[in-house]
Parts: sequence; structure tokens; C-alpha cells
Amino acid sequence: MAVDKGFLWGGATASYQCEGAWDADGKVPSNWDWWLHERELPNADVASDHYHHVLEDIALAKEGGHTAYRFSLSWPRIIKDREGTVNEAGIAFYNKIIDACAEAGIEPFVTVFHWDLPMYWEELGGWTNTQTALAFEHYARVCYEAFGDRVRSWVTINEPKWFTSRGYLVGDYPPFHQNAQEYIQAGFNIMLASALGVKAFREGGFEGSIGIVHSYTPVYGIDDTIESQIAVRYADNFNNNWVLDTAVFGEFPIDLVTELSRTYDLSCMKPEYLRIIKANTVDFLGLNYYSSTDVKAWTEGETTLRFNTSGKGGERGKIMVKGWFEQVYNPHHKFTDWGMEIYPEGLYHGLKKAFDKYHVPLYISENGIGCYEDIVDEPVHDDYRISFLQDHIAAMLDAMDDGVDMRGYFVWSLFDLYSWISGMEKRYGLIGVADDEEHRRVPKDSFTWFKRVIETGGDCIDRSQYKDEPVASPESA
Repeated sequence: MAVDKGFLWGGATASYQCEGAWDADGKVPSNWDWWLHERELPNADVASDHYHHVLEDIALAKEGGHTAYRFSLSWPRIIKDREGTVNEAGIAFYNKIIDACAEAGIEPFVTVFHWDLPMYWEELGGWTNTQTALAFEHYARVCYEAFGDRVRSWVTINEPKWFTSRGYLVGDYPPFHQNAQEYIQAGFNIMLASALGVKAFREGGFEGSIGIVHSYTPVYGIDDTIESQIAVRYADNFNNNWVLDTAVFGEFPIDLVTELSRTYDLSCMKPEYLRIIKANTVDFLGLNYYSSTDVKAWTEGETTLRFNTSGKGGERGKIMVKGWFEQVYNPHHKFTDWGMEIYPEGLYHGLKKAFDKYHVPLYISENGIGCYEDIVDEPVHDDYRISFLQDHIAAMLDAMDDGVDMRGYFVWSLFDLYSWISGMEKRYGLIGVADDEEHRRVPKDSFTWFKRVIETGGDCIDRSQYKDEPVASPESA
């Protein structure tokens, strides 16, 4: 049974990861610009050069049958300073994207913030400073007023958990800190900023809906013992609930707050800010799904948070929070070169769990597989990507058959882009971007395959296979 015609199918990108033109037309430095230059790390100064290929990229999305394009706005491209001065050239650039989408019959699905914080706020403590959250309201209001006449689907923040945990706890993203107290403050301020973004949207009377996008990691215990179930609750709070509960219910999980209050300073959670969060909840949830996680009760050892950023097959990350839980790996599952477990059944159960709990419309706002690929004149024969996407779309369709209110599916990514500290080597795109001065676009086999999925409303998807082991990329096998 095909999905409804109003269902959104498309590809996704993010401003810093694809635009390039890092200092063009009045854009000021972001935290990523500054930190990666300072540390001489691979950066996205050029990336996919989307800034100069917008019309070509939207035309390719139309050619591929896409009905929506999920992209993000760049705060440092739109707002020039702490006083809130608007950069009209930045507004013009995003008008160009939105108008091209309208002409192509593609719905813009717009994220206000996808990690590229202006350096002028990073200098004052970034997301650990409540002033950053308060400034977000002005930035969001500028975006709604500039684009709200043509944009109906808005996202406040992309993946609050992911960039705050990596930046303030793990320490491998800007600002490269390892400080649990800062992580807590940053997480709270991010959720306050999201609520302020919802507040500005509602006060402006703009048409459409507004949500938040979360890096969704469904959690499963290794058995049904009480110890495992307690570990699952700890891990769910750590991975999901502090974002999703807060966004939908307007309240942080009380058991998480109680636990943290025993060790950390929670004075950032002022009553007036909690009232803002409670009063401004989202209309929908975007769930970025790459992997689930299995956990067991913590037994011994210190907190360890480590991810595979090398792309060397066989390496596994390690997540263990002292006193809470420990991540374990299923030896029967396959993994990508970057250590991400391939488990579409986790998406099926995770979607059911999320809808049963929150009862709001859901989008899969990102889903894809990163691989090493050489982009030449001929299309990449990425059967491994087709297999991965087919199995996950099948899981989504089964969840829809079981009553989950899904409104859209976005492949990560529309075209190859900069994959944060993994650089341009980790390729996710349906469309390849060549490593040459022209940044030639070369559609892969998955691009043509996904067009067929859209044309049939998913009817061409074989749902009988996804419960078996999916095909991994050649490097992962």
C-alpha cells in the first residue's frame, strides 16, 4: 500500500556541511570555522560548494522526483553581530534556495540551527551561556519573517544531544571540552532556545508547523532483568528523553533531574525559563536514525565516551556512564566503517515506541549510510546504500501499517558533503560530488532507485528482507 500523496520524500543537508563560501557576502565566522582553522583540521571552507551550485542541486532534486528538501539556515550568514544586525546578502541566498524549491514543486523543510554557531557567541561561552539561547529567539524571528510566507515546515534545532555531547562531554567537536557541568548547562540552554524559537513562531502567527530534530537512539536491554531495565531507563534518559520529553511535554525527566542534582549545579534551570519551556512545545518530531543501542547494567569502570572517527572498519566506539549503564554490541549485527550498527528493526520498534509515547506526527529527518567512494564520470554502483535504505524504508512502512503517524522520509544526504570531523571522505549522498575544481555532480545508482521509491509511494519496497542481515558496504563486510 502506497503512502499518502502528501507524504514528503527528499534529501537533507546542513549549511556548514555543504555551502562552502565560508566568508562570502558578509558571512561572519562560525565556531566551526574558527576552531577548525585554529587546530588546522579538515574544514568545510568549500565543502560541496552548494552556495554556487544551488540551482543545479535543486534541479537534480526535481529530476530525482523529490517532493521536499530539508536544509538548514546559517546563523552567522544571517546575523552579523551580537546586536542582531541582519545580513541582507544571507537572506538573499536563502530566498534563492526557497524560490528555486517553489519553482521545482519541492517543499522547503527548514532547520533554523544545525550546529554552526556564530563565533561572536562562542567567544562568550557558546551554549553554556544563557545569552546565546536568548539571542536565538531574535535570530529565529528574523528567519520566520523573511521566509515564513513560503516555508510551512520548520525545525528549531537539529540534534541537541549530538553536538552538545560531542562538544562539551566527549570533546571531539568544537569547543573540544570534556566537562559534564558544561554539557548540562549547554543542553538546558539548547532546549530553552528551542522553546523560544517555538514561542517566536507562535507569536508571529506564521502558518505551518514547527518541531525539533533529534538524533534518535532507541535503547534495548540485553535481557528482562530488573537491572537491565534500570540501565535502559538511564540510557534512554541519556540518549533520548531529555530532548524528546522536554520538546513534547515541556518538562525534563524528573528522575534525570533528581539524579543530576546530586552531583551538579542545576541553577541554570531558572523557574522563568522552565515556564517558557513548558508553554512552548513542538508540533512534530524529526527523528534522525542511524543506529540503535543495546545496554547492560553498569558493573565497574569510569565513564567512557568514545566514537570511531577514523573510518577504519572493525573499530567500535565505547559508551559507558558510571553508575548508569554500559553499551554492548550484538555480535550478529554488521557495522559501517565508522562503527555504526546496521539494524533496521531497531527503527521499526523505535518508531512505534516514540509514537506510542508522544502521539505527535513523526518524520524520519535523516537516514543513510556513510562510505568511502570515488566519484568519477560514471555513477557509483552503491548497491550497499540501496540495500540499507530499502531495509529502513521497509521498517518505516511497517510501522505506518501499525498506526504510526509518519509524515516524511529524508535521506541523508541529497549529495556528498562534509561529514564534520570525518571530512569529505565519509560520503552519504545520493549524488556524488567530485573532488575537482568544478565540484561536478554525479548521480549514483541510489539516486535513480530512490526516484522509483518516490514514484511508487514506497510500493516498490521489498519488506520481506529487512529483518535479515542487510548488505553492508564492501569495506564493512
